[in-house]
Amino acid sequence: MRYYEYHTMAIFAENKRALFDYEILGAFEAGIVLKGYEAKAVTSGRVNLSGSYASLVRGELWIVNLDIPPYQPKNIPGPYDPKRSRKLLVTKSELNELVGKTKGLTLIPMKMYSKRGKIKLEIGLAKSRKKKDKREVIKQRETQKEIKRFI
Repeated sequence: MRYYEYHTMAIFAENKRALFDYEILGAFEAGIVLKGYEAKAVTSGRVNLSGSYASLVRGELWIVNLDIPPYQPKNIPGPYDPKRSRKLLVTKSELNELVGKTKGLTLIPMKMYSKRGKIKLEIGLAKSRKKKDKREVIKQRETQKEIKRFI
């Protein structure tokens, strides 16, 4: 493997819906514990971030409802649950920082990518938007498009 191939960042999945449904207040990077066939599925782009969220359970960070369909369905050992909970790897300082901030907020996966050969997940600390706020976002987007058209 060449140096530039190893250090490039490939994005496997993005959660574009999260930017519309939530107001992102901050973001951080986390590693994810995967099995070998799950890692192959992720690197081939077979991952769905929509509807998933992260939660703190007994001092650990877990991603819930992350959908990773099987890479080769006939070669998977035993029963396989594509939406099982998976552990996220973060530093203790990041975890301690999150413990105080998560009240009233949600941890949403923003994108999944590779960094130095490892699969990483960008988690956003988000606040849910109301219907009224979503309408305002749509109006702002439309006005920006009109301004670009005139220019």
